[in-house]
Amino acid sequence: QVQLVESGGGLVQPGGSLRLSCAASGGTFSRLTMGWFRQAPGKEREFVARITWSESRTYYADFVQGRFTISRDNAKNTVWLQMISLKPEDTAVYYCAARQYSTDPWGSWGQGTQVTVSS
Repeated sequence: QVQLVESGGGLVQPGGSLRLSCAASGGTFSRLTMGWFRQAPGKEREFVARITWSESRTYYADFVQGRFTISRDNAKNTVWLQMISLKPEDTAVYYCAARQYSTDPWGSWGQGTQVTVSS
């Protein structure tokens, strides 16, 4: 099973930017679809974005509204989530996840990285 470690979270002012990273090990990263999820206090975990292993197709939640970009580098076993125009409602713990096929559950999860958007 692949291990995932997120980094890059922190405190940012509204309108600011952050770039989250997720480093993978122990699996065939190039054959994994990678995703980002988030969980705000008192709320359920929700999907943010995913990128497929084949053709690097990307998909986003509606609330992203063009502000976030997911990307990957298979040579570095890393996936990123670039976030701009951050809003206070983006405050959450952000998790990286992995699966192989779209019919699979998200079987591997990172420990999460805190993103706080506040002035």
